[in-house]
Amino acid sequence: MRISVIAIMSAIFVSLAVLWSPAGTRAQSVASRPPRPLRPVATYSIVARDPLTGELGVAVQSHWFSVGSIVPWAEAGVGAVATQSFVDPSYGKLGLDLMRVGKSAPDALKSLVAGDEARDVRQVAMIDAQGRVLAHTGAKCIEAAGQTIGGNFSVQANLMENDKVWPAMARAFQETKGDLAARMLAALEAAQSVGGDIRGKQSAALVVVTGQPTGRAWADRVFDLRVDDHAEPLKELRRLVTLQRAYNHMNAGDLAVEKKDNEAALREYAAAGKLVPDNLEMAYWHAVALVNMKRVEESLPIFRRVFAADPNWLTLTPRLVKPGLITADPKVLERIMNIKD
Repeated sequence: MRISVIAIMSAIFVSLAVLWSPAGTRAQSVASRPPRPLRPVATYSIVARDPLTGELGVAVQSHWFSVGSIVPWAEAGVGAVATQSFVDPSYGKLGLDLMRVGKSAPDALKSLVAGDEARDVRQVAMIDAQGRVLAHTGAKCIEAAGQTIGGNFSVQANLMENDKVWPAMARAFQETKGDLAARMLAALEAAQSVGGDIRGKQSAALVVVTGQPTGRAWADRVFDLRVDDHAEPLKELRRLVTLQRAYNHMNAGDLAVEKKDNEAALREYAAAGKLVPDNLEMAYWHAVALVNMKRVEESLPIFRRVFAADPNWLTLTPRLVKPGLITADPKVLERIMNIKD
C-alpha cells in the first residue's frame, strides 16, 4: 500500500508541475526523451478506443525512418497518444502521466499545448480510457494538414498530398468491421489510397493495449508492431498484424493447455495454423501438444510435413524429453522420429 500511495503522489506532482510550470517540466524531461527531429515527421495517424473491449490503440505511417519509435504511446487503462509533425516525444510521456492520475485526454492535451512555445508546429492527439478525445494541429504544420475527431477516435495528418487524407481515414475506421487493430489498419490504408504523405512512405507502426490492464505493461500489449524501413510499410504491417494474431492464438492455446482444456487449446492452435499455414514452428508445437494429449495419430501427419520441410525439427524432437516438453514414451518417440520414412 505504501508503494501505491507513493506512486500516486508522484504522478500527482507531475500533473501539478505540468499545469503550473509547463516550461520547467519540459526542461526536466529533456535528458530522458528521444532527440526531437529537426525536420517534420510527415505523418498520418489514428488514436482510438474500442468501446466494446476497452482496448486502446495508435497506428501510424510516415515518410520518416522508424516512426514507431517516437509517435505512438499507449498504456492499458490509461490512454493513447500520437505526437507528430515537429515531434516532441514528451507529449507521449507527460500525456499518459496526466491521464493516469485522472485528467481527461482533452484536459491533458490542452495543458501541455499551453506550455509549449512550439505549439504551432506540433500535431498531437490523445484519447483516454473513457473514450474522451482531442487533437491539436498547429497553425504552422505543413499543408495539407488537419484532423477529424469522432466517437472514440481521432485521425490526423500533416504534409499530405491533399486534404482528402484524414476524412478518408475517418470513414474507413467507422465503416470497417473487426477489432481495433483491423479498423486502425484500414484507416492507414485509406489514407494511402487517396495520396498519403506527399514525400512517399517509409515506416509504420501499430500498438494496441488491452482493455483489462494487469499492471504488467508487457502483458497488456495485444499488438506492438513496427516497420522501420520498407518500400511498402503498410503491406508489411498488415503481414505482421496477421502473424501477431496467429501467435496470440498460439499463446491462448498454451494457456488452455495449462487449464487442461484440450479442446479449446486445439481450436486456438488450428486458428493460428489457418492464419499462417506455412509457419513450421506453429505447426510443430501443435503436433507436440497433440502428443502430450495422447492424440499421437493426429500429430503424425503434421510432424511429417514439418520434418520434410526442415530436418532440424526432427533433430530437436528428442531434446524435448529431458525438460518435459514432450511426454512421449520411447515407443511413441520412435514412431515420431521415423515418420519421415
